[in-house]
Amino acid sequence: MTPHEPSARPHTAVLAALAAVLCTVCLLVSPVPAARAAGQAGALEAPGQDGRKVDMGNGALLVPLALVVVVGGLAIYAYTRRRRRAETRTTPAAGAQQQGWSGPVTEGVPSARLTAEAGKLLARTDDALLTSAEELGIATARFGEEAVQPFTAALAYARSELATAFRLRQRLDDASPLDGSRPEEEGAGRQMLEEIVARCTEAGRRLDEESDGFDRLRDLERTAPQELAAAETAFRVAAGRTGAAESTLAVLRERYAPSASAAVSGNVEQAKDRLLFATDGLNRARQAADAGENSLAAVHVRAAESAVGQAAVLLDAVDRRAREVAEAEVRLTGALTGTEADLAEARGLPGATAAGAGLQGRIAHAETVTAGVRQEQRTGPYDPVDALRRVGEADAPLDRAPAGGAPGAGPRRAAELLEAATLTARSTTGAAADYITTHRGAVGSRARTRLAEAQRHLERSGALAGSEARRALAAAQQADSLAGQAQYLAEQDVRGYGKQRAGEPASGAVLGGILIGAGGAPARFGGGATRGRMGGAR
Repeated sequence: MTPHEPSARPHTAVLAALAAVLCTVCLLVSPVPAARAAGQAGALEAPGQDGRKVDMGNGALLVPLALVVVVGGLAIYAYTRRRRRAETRTTPAAGAQQQGWSGPVTEGVPSARLTAEAGKLLARTDDALLTSAEELGIATARFGEEAVQPFTAALAYARSELATAFRLRQRLDDASPLDGSRPEEEGAGRQMLEEIVARCTEAGRRLDEESDGFDRLRDLERTAPQELAAAETAFRVAAGRTGAAESTLAVLRERYAPSASAAVSGNVEQAKDRLLFATDGLNRARQAADAGENSLAAVHVRAAESAVGQAAVLLDAVDRRAREVAEAEVRLTGALTGTEADLAEARGLPGATAAGAGLQGRIAHAETVTAGVRQEQRTGPYDPVDALRRVGEADAPLDRAPAGGAPGAGPRRAAELLEAATLTARSTTGAAADYITTHRGAVGSRARTRLAEAQRHLERSGALAGSEARRALAAAQQADSLAGQAQYLAEQDVRGYGKQRAGEPASGAVLGGILIGAGGAPARFGGGATRGRMGGAR
């Protein structure tokens, strides 16, 4: 029974009973076979008890015919009922692919336990997708997009399932009342939890389904020497970037407020930690390959290439942050000028004074923000990204001023504000994604849920940008806020993880989810059932 059909069993029992009754009636009403005259053609005959042939005429055909009708009717009823239920579901992505949906049975599981298990499953499934995407990228670079198409399709399907699961979790979080009651324990909330479990299970199943084919493509044991050489090259490239990243980070710290570089402040040290782990793995892989132990070499290569990949993510984040800060600094001057012009227009609108405290309050807030940012620019250091965010958030409500402004000014201004809001939202969302990706061994489902929602709102903003600038602006600002929450929650999780280890520092390989399970197996492309298939070597 799937989570979407909590009442399927009672209906099935009723239908089975109905089928039995109908079959019995057919047997009772069938005419008694009569002896037929010899020489009559076309009759079906069977030997009777006395050896004579007994007519099995048209009346007896009613029995199998009735069975066919009953079975066919049951099939049609089940199909219609399932389709109607799928079409009337209130959960997101009602039109998404449903093939193969057969999540674990959750009937009878207490709601509190189901909530906890659903959260763990969300995190584990997200880990599986992140690892699968990483290794798929390596395979694509080696073999080309056409060769990896089945695995790309599997990953896309799994992402769709997980995205819906995260959306459901966010809806449950949004519905949480202030009185402390748990919507998960109510009917609709319980059904949403069950669907989260089913969606995550299906995402993992789809990846597991392709793991054997992926192994045949990469064939790490046979190609271990070649893959080792490629991993060593990638390692040298990443290691050569650490010096430049340190310089970039030093400039950010010197020129701007600490908050401007806070999201990447530890990235260089973490990248070095991943590279140190990779060094050990590559050395072990080289020793195993030289000894002809390709199976062992493959294990170390896979762990090393994952560590090198995370080091590259951490270093890329530093470079991207520097570009975002520089762009925000350039945009800020124009944003301040535009907000001050909007303030002047708002003050001069007909009836502005009579509009009441609402407009006057928005004007006063925007004046305070612009004055404060101007002061920060003069005295420094400041955070251009944060300043641009604050100016945009203060200006956007002025667009809701009473009518009377220049025709078309509102939409034009909303489009200008959208550009700035998109920059800040992408910056915050990218930083949160990088942090969660490289600390996924310690980050739980709450932070991942907020990040997924931030990414969804950011995508929606982009889709609306060309036609509905105001709605796109609101979506971008929502994405920015959710991504900030994701970053905060993820950092909390990492700190809590450290405390659970009684002060013992966690290695980058564990924090990054590079090694999984008690045996320390390197994570592979696949779902929960197959991603640890290589086994540990440490």
